[in-house]
Amino acid sequence: MTHSTNSTTLGDLLERILDKGVVVAGDIRIKIVDIELLTIEIRLLICSVDRAEQIGMDWWRNEGKFPGSAREDAVTRLDTRLDRLEALLMEGRERPIVRPDDE
Repeated sequence: MTHSTNSTTLGDLLERILDKGVVVAGDIRIKIVDIELLTIEIRLLICSVDRAEQIGMDWWRNEGKFPGSAREDAVTRLDTRLDRLEALLMEGRERPIVRPDDE
């Protein structure tokens, strides 16, 4: 007699969770004599970035507190500086380079 079991590794489980997503939701309410003093609503979504983008969540792209937008700001500053340097070369003048921090 043989006995077979289906086993799932931690890696398989994590891959499924990130692929499909998991939502954890809960509310905490503190009341005294039917007067609500505090309400905390907790919503947690665990999924991959690709899955989040598929369902319309991409707040990290436009949020100023996250590295993506800081990187975009740095690229914009570098592009501006490069344009200025190219303009100076085209004019044939030599002027000191003004760094964005000096402005």
